Amino acid sequence: MTAALLQAPGVMAREEAEALAAPVHGPSGYTGTQGVQPSATERVPDRAPGVVGITAFSAPHYPPTRRDSLIERQFGEDLADPYRWLEADVRSSPEVASWVTQQNAASSAYLAQLPGRDALRDKIRSLFAYERFSLPRKAGTRYFYTRNSGLQNQAVLQVREGLEGEGRTLVDPNTWEAEAGKGLRTLDAWVPSPGGTLLALTQQRDGSDWRTVRVVDVATGKMLDDRLEWANDTTIGWVGDAGFLYARYPEPPAGEAYRAQVFDKAIWFHRVGTPQSADIKVFATPDHRDWNHRVSVSSDGRWAIILSSASTLPRRTVHVIALGRGRQTDWTPIAIAPEMADDWKFVEGLGDHLWFITNAGAPNYRLVRVDLGRTGAGAFSISDVIGEKGDTLDAGRIVGNRLILSYLQHGASYAVVTDLKGRPKRAITVGAIGSASGFGGRPGDPETFYQFSSFNQPSSIFRLDTRTGTATPFAVPRLPFDPDDYVVEQRSFPSKDGTRVPMYVVRKRRLASSGTAAPTLLYGYGGFDVALTPGYSPVRMAWLEAGGVFALANIRGGGEFGRAWYDAGRLANKQNSFDDFIAAGEYLIKEGIAAKGSLAIQGGSNGGMLVAAVINQRPDLFAAANPDVGVMDMLRFDRFTSGRFWVDDYGSPSREADWRVLRAYSPYHNIRPRGDYPAILVTTADTDDRVVPAHSFKYVAALQAADLGNRPHLLRVEAQAGHGPGKPVDKIIASGADVLAFLAKWTGLALE
Repeated sequence: MTAALLQAPGVMAREEAEALAAPVHGPSGYTGTQGVQPSATERVPDRAPGVVGITAFSAPHYPPTRRDSLIERQFGEDLADPYRWLEADVRSSPEVASWVTQQNAASSAYLAQLPGRDALRDKIRSLFAYERFSLPRKAGTRYFYTRNSGLQNQAVLQVREGLEGEGRTLVDPNTWEAEAGKGLRTLDAWVPSPGGTLLALTQQRDGSDWRTVRVVDVATGKMLDDRLEWANDTTIGWVGDAGFLYARYPEPPAGEAYRAQVFDKAIWFHRVGTPQSADIKVFATPDHRDWNHRVSVSSDGRWAIILSSASTLPRRTVHVIALGRGRQTDWTPIAIAPEMADDWKFVEGLGDHLWFITNAGAPNYRLVRVDLGRTGAGAFSISDVIGEKGDTLDAGRIVGNRLILSYLQHGASYAVVTDLKGRPKRAITVGAIGSASGFGGRPGDPETFYQFSSFNQPSSIFRLDTRTGTATPFAVPRLPFDPDDYVVEQRSFPSKDGTRVPMYVVRKRRLASSGTAAPTLLYGYGGFDVALTPGYSPVRMAWLEAGGVFALANIRGGGEFGRAWYDAGRLANKQNSFDDFIAAGEYLIKEGIAAKGSLAIQGGSNGGMLVAAVINQRPDLFAAANPDVGVMDMLRFDRFTSGRFWVDDYGSPSREADWRVLRAYSPYHNIRPRGDYPAILVTTADTDDRVVPAHSFKYVAALQAADLGNRPHLLRVEAQAGHGPGKPVDKIIASGADVLAFLAKWTGLALE
């Protein structure tokens, strides 16, 4: 999910795009003594002519798994849950830890046999070995950005004195050693103060959603003593250069930080140089303990904007706080949108004017301006700046004296520039299938930076002069392959009910020209109003370089086509997402893109659930699958960490009507007792506190206990890792090689 807690169980942010197709959870981290004994050879599935065959070799013996006789009666049905004991935290349950150790031993031994795995690892490493930058952020006269020389585990935060200045290292997270008992620390978000003298950053531990906020003196690079704990899904809003607003929860009970539900989030003000105990609570909702809050500060420092939500459904309240100069004493909020009925996205503020993007009365969103000139009388006005269009208005920013607006069209993004009254000035075009994003900056800035990426093109960064409209390259990577060797197409296919669904298909140009079917990897998500747009992944590129095809289906439940497309794939309509994904696979085979018996599927989080659900419904269609960090027990997802926020997408297991819908497709509860299932490699991580790994544990235990044919059903668990963000490059490379080698074996993709 963007990596924020409330955005979804597994939505991926733009910073994660390079690992989109790569499950980033490796088998290392546990030690065990039980080995894996060779057993009968695996049955080789039927192959279409021209698809490379598979050499039989030793299949795994699955470790023993205790099966309890737990049965609960729910809404008139007796429901068995024999593996509930696997819901215990792997860090505190020796029995669960031992089971994970044995599962990792089994998968590690099997994966070590896979032909071409080492060559894949080398290939992925070479595809990572290029210099890459983040979008620069200007503060004062300084420019801040991250740079990775290629194979560094974490990008290094750098700063320049002026645009033409020499970059120097400000924070190198690769030098952070794991503190005793503190886990692996990675750099997450960072925000410079308005004058560029200080920088607040968040540290992530073991891939968890919990964050620690630290402060850096930019002139010296020294990390100050400030240490703010228990931040989670927080933004940083600087109030001048002396302090900032952030969000955090109370400290969770001992031993429950990675499993327990969280309540009572609040916005706090921290003055730099003071202890966390001196922080001031400025906004909370004790009558709504389950609400989530995020805070922003307008670029001119006049207003703090607080957006609150109760679930992943795009509905938020809006409160603003007038910020004074000096020491703030009055934190009284003004309610702009007190009812949680519509979505609101803050764009920018200038004086007494605030701009928002909202879907209030506009399913595809519109741009409005809030005028706060009469707030002393408790009044304000809201007026349209740009009305709703056919394409979805996704984001916006004021840079210089221009509005830069990003729209979604057919699953890709584009940008337009207008004046502050919404009158068009120019469109930003890229002339290729891909995504243009970024466009950060502030009113008065003469420039903005944006990036363009596609399936065959890593992010290139450009500087746009807002006065002239001239774009110049800022950072364009040198690549170890030729993007022109690949064809990116956008097709559409009919789903079960006749709805046309778009899909990207990427393959080598010579493969497309010859019309030859090839092993194909189909990826999907379809949930939480999230749009999957074209992006680059070194792991995915290794699959393409080996001669495979990659397809991305923009199925219902996502945000590619506005609210109606989203609603058509959630709650009681969730089966539409599965039907769309199945239809995508059928289309790929029918069109001769994928040969029969050579189709693999992959998805993460909500997409992991998607993959597992369609396997249960159409096991005959797929040769192999990788459900990553999936939500597998749909009847208990709301009992852990952030799961309760997902009920507006999935429904509530406590309501009978919702329960019956969930019961009908829950992957854990709908494994066929006997059937010929595809090869399945389930990937998760021990510190995933968004979709707790118990989902994957229980699902794999049920798979291994069923009579599902001779193809393997394995679990791969990464230690000191979480739901997605913060994965070191070496983990991405190792796990990517394992997963692709597994999928290649069972689709017949030749790697050597």
